[in-house]
Amino acid sequence: MEILCIANLAKNFYLHNPGREIKSCRNISLKLEHGEFIGIAGLSGAGKSTILKCIYRSYLPTRGEIIYNSEAFGRIDLAAAAEREILYLRRHEIGYVSQFLNVMPRTTAKEHVMNALTDMGMDAGSAETDAKEMLAYFRLPENLWDIYPATFSGGERLRLNLAHAMVKRPRLLMLDEPTASLDGRTKILVRDMLRNLKGKDTGMIGIFHDIEFMKGVCDKIFNISEGAIVS
Repeated sequence: MEILCIANLAKNFYLHNPGREIKSCRNISLKLEHGEFIGIAGLSGAGKSTILKCIYRSYLPTRGEIIYNSEAFGRIDLAAAAEREILYLRRHEIGYVSQFLNVMPRTTAKEHVMNALTDMGMDAGSAETDAKEMLAYFRLPENLWDIYPATFSGGERLRLNLAHAMVKRPRLLMLDEPTASLDGRTKILVRDMLRNLKGKDTGMIGIFHDIEFMKGVCDKIFNISEGAIVS
């Protein structure tokens, strides 16, 4: 059963100063089943991250449909949904793992992961227990749990992002280079967690430059060139 259906998605950016239009992605159409993992490959600047950000609605698409089979709202077009609906879905159903960390300045690493669960309505005690388990799983040292993440290394920040997104066990998950700055052992942990989520019917779309990693977890791989799917 489909959890996501994208039809003729396009995103253009307008540079008002020089009066130029940049076409980041165009004519993107794909379908994602429950428990399926689609990998997207391509050179830097090909438009891969733009696709994920349109699905998550960080970017508003220029045209096209992104039909998501939501538990709360039924079939909903993420390209046209109201902001309150998008915020609800991000909180309860859709996750996003970025290479970059976005945390409130006065929020510790543990609180950041806990907040993902308390925002869904979980009590603080259960949220703390689950957050600790996920931080330990991704090998974030315990002496960093009560530290503000601004001083973390790139690998530590990425592990925190993974813990924050995956602790919710989302129905739909986007991953933008989730293994970029990780060591081999942690990559294996990520792959095992992705397989675990697949087994619980999470649909996932991920961007990877590590082709061998993609072969081990992806059901389908699409190549993007100059904003369009080429194979």
